[in-house]
Amino acid sequence: MTRTPSRRTALRSLVAASGMVIGFDPFARSWAVTDTGRPLSGVPRLDGTLHIDDAALSADADDFGHIVHRRPAAVLRPGSVRDIVAMVRFCNRHGLSVAPRGQGHGTNGQAQVEGGLVIETEPLASIGPVRADSSRVTVGAGAKWSDVAKATLAHGLTPPVFTDYLELSVGGTLSVGGLGGQSHQQGAQVDNVLELEVVTGAGELTRCSPTRHPDLFHAVLAGLGQCAVIVGATLRLVRAPETVRHYLLPYDDLETFLGDQRLLATEGRFAYLEGQVSADTAGAFNQFAIEAVAYGPPVGVTPDDATLLRGLHHTASGVQITDLAYYDFLDRLAPSVAALKAAGLWAYAHPWLNLLLPGRSTADVTATLLDALTPADLGPGVVLLYPLLRERLHTPLLRMPDDPVPYLFAVLRTTPPEDTATVQRLLSANRSAYDTVQAVGGTQYPVGSIPFQHADWRRHFGPAWSRFAEARKAYDPKGVLVPGQGIF
Repeated sequence: MTRTPSRRTALRSLVAASGMVIGFDPFARSWAVTDTGRPLSGVPRLDGTLHIDDAALSADADDFGHIVHRRPAAVLRPGSVRDIVAMVRFCNRHGLSVAPRGQGHGTNGQAQVEGGLVIETEPLASIGPVRADSSRVTVGAGAKWSDVAKATLAHGLTPPVFTDYLELSVGGTLSVGGLGGQSHQQGAQVDNVLELEVVTGAGELTRCSPTRHPDLFHAVLAGLGQCAVIVGATLRLVRAPETVRHYLLPYDDLETFLGDQRLLATEGRFAYLEGQVSADTAGAFNQFAIEAVAYGPPVGVTPDDATLLRGLHHTASGVQITDLAYYDFLDRLAPSVAALKAAGLWAYAHPWLNLLLPGRSTADVTATLLDALTPADLGPGVVLLYPLLRERLHTPLLRMPDDPVPYLFAVLRTTPPEDTATVQRLLSANRSAYDTVQAVGGTQYPVGSIPFQHADWRRHFGPAWSRFAEARKAYDPKGVLVPGQGIF
């Protein structure tokens, strides 16, 4: 009995024969056969390269979570946007799934695809030009936020919102939202995008904005890659401070901590506002700290400690105040990340829990979840808890609780990947925590690892679901894009 080759075998054969791998003739043509017995036309000519070597496939079958592993059939390292257009069209013709991958910082297989094509966007890293009189910059989807910051700061400008970790790709964070300490004033990163350049699931290169193909624009921002591959973005810029003053304010009472955070968020005293939770010596998570930053000149005044801290209820004896250059503040996690990598902890599993809570329920819900948390289950991770302002968040698919001051609650767990029993237990705990939050009107911020099914996604997107589904049908009619989320 003759066995028909699988799609993976077909694509492997096609890629090898067509020569789109380093070391072969890149202009050859060939044919292969799908698992339906129909012929595959040859891979198009590319400016970049396709890879089917074990190292490339294994690397893109993993991500920062180190929990889910889906092995692609091939990896595209594009030499141009044209390559992405050509290969998405190719995959449409042959029923192959596609997933774009930036820095691979997902935690639950979000950018993986079994037996399909992974598109590495890292080569699309162009930035600029930036002019001092401009309020925008156009960058490639593979550009890292650290490089965007450096390029714009050379002209006294900055994107208004950064995630805490700068070594993420622009396309990656715009696909999920991009929340950070400036979001209570400036919204999410997706709220500061002026225009996108995308390749739709049908393989069409399109520019979209709030006034040009707005349905596509709003389906791509925080759309988890379901309608198009982001290849470029035009970002809003604002004047950058040269220096900042960084405050760390300790608390030993949850409700007092949350109350002061809410006050600071609504008054807008600080340009940046986050919060952390840590365990005491007995292992109880009852130690809290507000992290706040005031900008100095030229966009702010020289910070006055007495004015900025007036009316707060922190433990005064434990206050830490530091003056930093603006970029040093943005990149303050770099030494910690380097230490984690040196210790081998960066390669641990990261069954992260990322939730968005209605402010009215934050104290009760977080108290319950923190009571169940142990230092062993957190590992060398961190717990974040900080407020946002709903009125600053405008992107339809970035689902927020119906509350004027929602809170981000993130338990960034780190655990040995070989301890699969613990990983599975923590994933189950994540699901239980989500169910608790969803019952009071909360949502998830979809960068973590919460077991989700199609019905959960419909509930998650709520009133935005119907337009999202319509956009999916319109722009990815064959449903080839990003199956790892399990949304459609």
